Amino acid sequence: MADINHFEYGWITPALSYALSVLGSVLGLICAGRIRTAGTAGQRAWWGLLSAWALGGTAIWAMHFMAMLGFAVDGTRIRFDVPLTVASTVIAVVAVGIGLAIVGTGRLNPVRLVAGGVFTGAGVASMHYTGMAAMRLNGSLGYDTIRVVLSVVIAVVASTVALWLAMTVRRGLAIFASALVMGIAVNGMHFTGMSALSVHRHEGTGEVTGASVSTLLVPIVVAVIFGVVGLLYALLAAPNDDDRAAAAYLDGRRVPEPAAVTPVSAPDPVGLRARSTLGQPGTPFPSRRDTPPR
Repeated sequence: MADINHFEYGWITPALSYALSVLGSVLGLICAGRIRTAGTAGQRAWWGLLSAWALGGTAIWAMHFMAMLGFAVDGTRIRFDVPLTVASTVIAVVAVGIGLAIVGTGRLNPVRLVAGGVFTGAGVASMHYTGMAAMRLNGSLGYDTIRVVLSVVIAVVASTVALWLAMTVRRGLAIFASALVMGIAVNGMHFTGMSALSVHRHEGTGEVTGASVSTLLVPIVVAVIFGVVGLLYALLAAPNDDDRAAAAYLDGRRVPEPAAVTPVSAPDPVGLRARSTLGQPGTPFPSRRDTPPR
């Protein structure tokens, strides 16, 4: 059995992974709050998609990959299968998106919350072990069943709490405190699952195929940066509750424009208005000489 090191670079990788999970949780909770105040189904779908990307893509998957940077196995290189790595990202985002759709449609109740938490937690656990299956090394992977089950339970509980917070928390300080708790839960699930892993190294030293960590690091970092910037822009550009309240106040204070006054015609007892020539400038006044004989 090969020796495993989960913290090859010391405290840097777990600190960065925790920071990513907190950042994604903050953005995801804010976007989820916009789902409740959205006026149309299209707006709710838009904010649900952004929240799923922030929570599933940044808080969960990017945190997982950052923590994997510190993972090393003695005596073998580690490579990653790119399609499986991409699939793990899709699983995380889709699972969170479906969980938000379950709890965000209709009135929130315990049945919806538990159903969304179980589905999302199972998706998060699937993401984790799909990402582990994407590893390529000179050895075979084994897992301790009890710790695997424990990691799935943690994922389900953490997902249920995260969905509940996403639907109930609104204030800035509460959102930040909730993100700190969610970061602990996500990292706890990851490292619990990693502690269940054991590697039985093969005697041969064949070439390990796949993409290296350094090859995947640049596109992933760029995707995370653009994703965070895009989320911030969407949040800053969209009106919030205060903006809508201010607009409603200004509309209430606006003085209505007076209705247009219809001009009232002066009385015309002798019928002069019927003679169109009198209304034209420069027309001579008619005389009796111009009147034809009867």
